[in-house]
Amino acid sequence: MSVRAYRYCEALASASAFGFYIYPPIAFALMLDGDRVIWSYDGADDWYALDGAQFPGFYEFFEARAPDSVKSLSPPFLVPAREPGVVQIWSGYLARTAPGWALLSRGLANVPNTQGYENFEGIVATETWFGPLFTNIRLKVTNAPVTFHPRYPMFQVQPLLHQCYRAPSYEVLDFDDLDTTDWERFEATMKPNTEQMRALGHYSVDTRKRERGSSAGAVAAAHGDADDHQGCPQ
Repeated sequence: MSVRAYRYCEALASASAFGFYIYPPIAFALMLDGDRVIWSYDGADDWYALDGAQFPGFYEFFEARAPDSVKSLSPPFLVPAREPGVVQIWSGYLARTAPGWALLSRGLANVPNTQGYENFEGIVATETWFGPLFTNIRLKVTNAPVTFHPRYPMFQVQPLLHQCYRAPSYEVLDFDDLDTTDWERFEATMKPNTEQMRALGHYSVDTRKRERGSSAGAVAAAHGDADDHQGCPQ
Protein backbone atom coordinates (compact mmCIF):
# COMPACT_ATOMS: atom_id res chain seq x y z
CA MET A 1 0.00 0.00 0.00
CA SER A 2 1.07 3.61 -0.34
CA VAL A 3 2.65 5.46 2.58
CA ARG A 4 -0.40 7.74 2.64
CA ALA A 5 -2.72 4.75 3.04
CA TYR A 6 -0.52 3.27 5.78
CA ARG A 7 -0.49 6.56 7.67
CA TYR A 8 -4.09 7.68 7.31
CA CYS A 9 -6.20 4.62 6.48
CA GLU A 10 -6.43 2.62 9.69
CA ALA A 11 -8.83 0.12 8.09
CA LEU A 12 -6.24 -0.78 5.44
CA ALA A 13 -3.31 -0.82 7.87
CA SER A 14 -5.16 -2.99 10.39
CA ALA A 15 -6.19 -5.53 7.75
CA SER A 16 -2.63 -5.76 6.46
CA ALA A 17 -1.19 -6.23 9.96
CA PHE A 18 -3.75 -8.83 11.05
CA GLY A 19 -2.15 -12.26 11.20
CA PHE A 20 1.29 -13.54 10.30
CA TYR A 21 3.40 -13.64 7.15
CA ILE A 22 4.73 -17.09 6.26
CA TYR A 23 7.94 -17.23 4.26
CA PRO A 24 9.23 -20.12 2.13
CA PRO A 25 11.97 -22.12 3.87
CA ILE A 26 14.22 -22.13 0.78
CA ALA A 27 14.59 -20.34 -2.53
CA PHE A 28 12.95 -22.46 -5.23
CA ALA A 29 11.08 -22.20 -8.51
CA LEU A 30 8.12 -23.90 -10.14
CA MET A 31 7.24 -24.00 -13.81
CA LEU A 32 4.13 -25.25 -15.58
CA ASP A 33 5.37 -27.21 -18.58
CA GLY A 34 2.32 -28.22 -20.57
CA ASP A 35 0.12 -30.05 -18.08
CA ARG A 36 2.93 -31.01 -15.69
CA VAL A 37 4.86 -29.02 -13.10
CA ILE A 38 8.65 -29.08 -12.84
CA TRP A 39 10.72 -27.55 -10.10
CA SER A 40 14.22 -26.54 -9.07
CA TYR A 41 15.79 -25.03 -5.98
CA ASP A 42 18.78 -22.98 -4.93
CA GLY A 43 21.85 -25.21 -5.39
CA ALA A 44 20.19 -27.73 -7.73
CA ASP A 45 21.80 -28.54 -11.08
CA ASP A 46 18.64 -29.03 -13.11
CA TRP A 47 14.84 -28.98 -13.21
CA TYR A 48 12.95 -32.02 -11.90
CA ALA A 49 9.49 -33.41 -12.58
CA LEU A 50 7.29 -32.72 -9.58
CA ASP A 51 5.67 -35.94 -8.45
CA GLY A 52 5.97 -34.98 -4.79
CA ALA A 53 9.18 -33.68 -3.25
CA GLN A 54 10.76 -33.58 0.18
CA PHE A 55 12.57 -30.49 1.41
CA PRO A 56 16.26 -31.14 0.60
CA GLY A 57 17.78 -33.15 3.46
CA PHE A 58 14.63 -33.04 5.59
CA TYR A 59 13.74 -36.73 5.35
CA GLU A 60 16.96 -37.72 7.12
CA PHE A 61 16.51 -34.89 9.64
CA PHE A 62 12.95 -36.03 10.42
CA GLU A 63 13.80 -39.72 10.61
CA ALA A 64 16.59 -39.06 13.12
CA ARG A 65 14.27 -37.17 15.50
CA ALA A 66 10.77 -38.60 15.13
CA PRO A 67 9.45 -41.55 17.17
CA ASP A 68 9.62 -44.93 15.45
CA SER A 69 5.88 -44.98 14.77
CA VAL A 70 6.02 -41.83 12.61
CA LYS A 71 9.48 -42.00 11.02
CA SER A 72 7.92 -42.75 7.63
CA LEU A 73 5.48 -39.82 7.84
CA SER A 74 7.83 -36.98 6.96
CA PRO A 75 5.66 -34.17 5.49
CA PRO A 76 6.37 -33.50 1.80
CA PHE A 77 7.54 -30.04 0.80
CA LEU A 78 5.75 -29.91 -2.58
CA VAL A 79 2.76 -31.94 -3.76
CA PRO A 80 1.12 -31.47 -7.18
CA ALA A 81 -2.67 -31.63 -7.31
CA ARG A 82 -4.68 -33.45 -9.95
CA GLU A 83 -5.62 -30.09 -11.46
CA PRO A 84 -2.89 -28.77 -13.81
CA GLY A 85 -0.77 -26.03 -12.28
CA VAL A 86 -2.02 -26.47 -8.69
CA VAL A 87 0.65 -27.20 -6.07
CA GLN A 88 0.52 -27.61 -2.29
CA ILE A 89 3.52 -26.03 -0.57
CA TRP A 90 4.53 -26.77 3.02
CA SER A 91 5.86 -23.80 4.96
CA GLY A 92 8.05 -25.92 7.25
CA TYR A 93 5.79 -25.16 10.24
CA LEU A 94 3.34 -27.32 12.15
CA ALA A 95 0.24 -25.45 13.33
CA ARG A 96 -1.80 -25.72 16.51
CA THR A 97 -4.18 -23.16 17.98
CA ALA A 98 -5.93 -22.66 21.31
CA PRO A 99 -9.42 -24.17 21.86
CA GLY A 100 -12.05 -22.34 19.85
CA TRP A 101 -9.61 -20.95 17.27
CA ALA A 102 -8.78 -21.85 13.67
CA LEU A 103 -6.41 -20.44 11.06
CA LEU A 104 -7.36 -18.77 7.79
CA SER A 105 -4.68 -19.41 5.16
CA ARG A 106 -4.76 -16.86 2.34
CA GLY A 107 -2.74 -14.62 0.05
CA LEU A 108 -1.13 -11.44 1.33
CA ALA A 109 -3.66 -8.82 2.36
CA ASN A 110 -3.47 -5.55 0.39
CA VAL A 111 -0.32 -6.58 -1.48
CA PRO A 112 -0.69 -6.32 -5.29
CA ASN A 113 -0.37 -9.79 -6.74
CA THR A 114 2.37 -9.41 -9.32
CA GLN A 115 3.61 -12.97 -8.88
CA GLY A 116 3.04 -15.75 -11.35
CA TYR A 117 0.73 -17.58 -8.95
CA GLU A 118 -2.29 -17.05 -6.74
CA ASN A 119 -3.13 -18.53 -3.33
CA PHE A 120 -6.25 -20.45 -2.57
CA GLU A 121 -7.91 -19.53 0.73
CA GLY A 122 -8.78 -22.13 3.33
CA ILE A 123 -9.77 -22.33 6.98
CA VAL A 124 -7.93 -25.05 8.90
CA ALA A 125 -9.39 -26.36 12.19
CA THR A 126 -6.01 -26.23 13.93
CA GLU A 127 -7.64 -26.61 17.33
CA THR A 128 -7.98 -30.35 16.68
CA TRP A 129 -6.01 -30.84 13.43
CA PHE A 130 -2.28 -30.77 14.18
CA GLY A 131 -0.18 -31.00 11.07
CA PRO A 132 1.81 -29.16 8.40
CA LEU A 133 0.88 -25.53 7.79
CA PHE A 134 0.66 -25.26 4.00
CA THR A 135 -0.77 -23.19 1.20
CA ASN A 136 -2.25 -24.27 -2.11
CA ILE A 137 -1.32 -22.19 -5.14
CA ARG A 138 -2.30 -22.09 -8.79
CA LEU A 139 0.38 -21.18 -11.32
CA LYS A 140 -0.87 -18.49 -13.70
CA VAL A 141 1.83 -18.68 -16.36
CA THR A 142 3.22 -21.47 -18.51
CA ASN A 143 6.78 -22.15 -19.64
CA ALA A 144 8.15 -19.45 -17.35
CA PRO A 145 9.77 -19.94 -13.91
CA VAL A 146 7.76 -18.77 -10.90
CA THR A 147 10.23 -18.04 -8.11
CA PHE A 148 9.86 -18.12 -4.33
CA HIS A 149 12.40 -16.45 -2.05
CA PRO A 150 12.85 -16.77 1.74
CA ARG A 151 12.85 -12.98 2.09
CA TYR A 152 9.42 -12.52 0.44
CA PRO A 153 6.29 -13.83 2.20
CA MET A 154 4.50 -16.67 0.46
CA PHE A 155 1.13 -16.46 2.23
CA GLN A 156 -0.58 -15.09 5.32
CA VAL A 157 -2.40 -16.83 8.17
CA GLN A 158 -4.98 -15.17 10.39
CA PRO A 159 -6.54 -16.53 13.62
CA LEU A 160 -10.31 -16.93 13.58
CA LEU A 161 -12.81 -17.79 16.30
CA HIS A 162 -15.02 -20.69 15.25
CA GLN A 163 -18.22 -18.68 15.64
CA CYS A 164 -16.95 -16.15 13.11
CA TYR A 165 -17.50 -18.64 10.29
CA ARG A 166 -19.58 -21.50 11.72
CA ALA A 167 -22.54 -19.62 13.17
CA PRO A 168 -22.07 -15.88 12.67
CA SER A 169 -24.60 -13.79 14.57
CA TYR A 170 -26.10 -10.93 12.60
CA GLU A 171 -29.40 -9.22 11.92
CA VAL A 172 -30.56 -7.67 8.65
CA LEU A 173 -32.57 -4.50 9.23
CA ASP A 174 -34.73 -2.42 6.92
CA PHE A 175 -33.89 1.20 6.26
CA ASP A 176 -36.81 2.31 8.42
CA ASP A 177 -35.41 0.36 11.39
CA LEU A 178 -32.53 2.82 11.90
CA ASP A 179 -32.95 4.61 15.23
CA THR A 180 -31.74 7.99 16.46
CA THR A 181 -28.38 6.62 17.60
CA ASP A 182 -27.80 4.98 14.23
CA TRP A 183 -28.46 8.24 12.41
CA GLU A 184 -26.19 10.19 14.75
CA ARG A 185 -23.35 7.77 14.15
CA PHE A 186 -24.01 7.86 10.40
CA GLU A 187 -23.89 11.64 10.42
CA ALA A 188 -20.60 11.66 12.34
CA THR A 189 -19.13 9.38 9.68
CA MET A 190 -20.49 11.05 6.57
CA LYS A 191 -20.63 14.74 7.48
CA PRO A 192 -18.15 16.79 5.40
CA ASN A 193 -15.13 18.11 7.23
CA THR A 194 -15.71 21.78 8.00
CA GLU A 195 -13.02 22.08 10.66
CA GLN A 196 -10.09 23.82 9.03
CA MET A 197 -7.69 22.74 11.78
CA ARG A 198 -8.74 19.10 11.94
CA ALA A 199 -5.73 16.90 11.31
CA LEU A 200 -5.57 14.46 8.44
CA GLY A 201 -6.32 10.85 9.32
CA HIS A 202 -8.49 11.69 12.35
CA TYR A 203 -10.20 8.29 12.09
CA SER A 204 -6.83 6.53 12.34
CA VAL A 205 -5.77 8.69 15.27
CA ASP A 206 -9.05 8.16 17.14
CA THR A 207 -8.99 4.40 16.54
CA ARG A 208 -5.40 4.02 17.71
CA LYS A 209 -6.11 6.10 20.84
CA ARG A 210 -9.08 3.88 21.70
CA GLU A 211 -7.00 0.74 21.20
CA ARG A 212 -4.18 2.10 23.37
CA GLY A 213 -6.69 3.07 26.02
CA SER A 214 -8.24 -0.39 26.01
CA SER A 215 -4.82 -2.02 26.26
CA ALA A 216 -3.77 0.29 29.08
CA GLY A 217 -7.00 -0.44 30.94
CA ALA A 218 -6.45 -4.17 30.58
CA VAL A 219 -2.88 -3.85 31.86
CA ALA A 220 -4.00 -1.68 34.77
CA ALA A 221 -6.71 -4.17 35.68
CA ALA A 222 -4.22 -7.02 35.52
CA HIS A 223 -1.81 -5.12 37.77
CA GLY A 224 -4.63 -4.33 40.14
CA ASP A 225 -5.57 -7.99 40.38
CA ALA A 226 -1.97 -8.88 41.09
CA ASP A 227 -1.76 -6.22 43.83
CA ASP A 228 -5.02 -7.40 45.37
CA HIS A 229 -3.63 -10.93 45.68
CA GLN A 230 -0.25 -10.03 47.10
CA GLY A 231 0.31 -11.80 50.38
CA CYS A 232 -2.60 -14.19 49.85
CA PRO A 233 -1.85 -17.83 50.70
CA GLN A 234 -1.37 -20.04 47.63
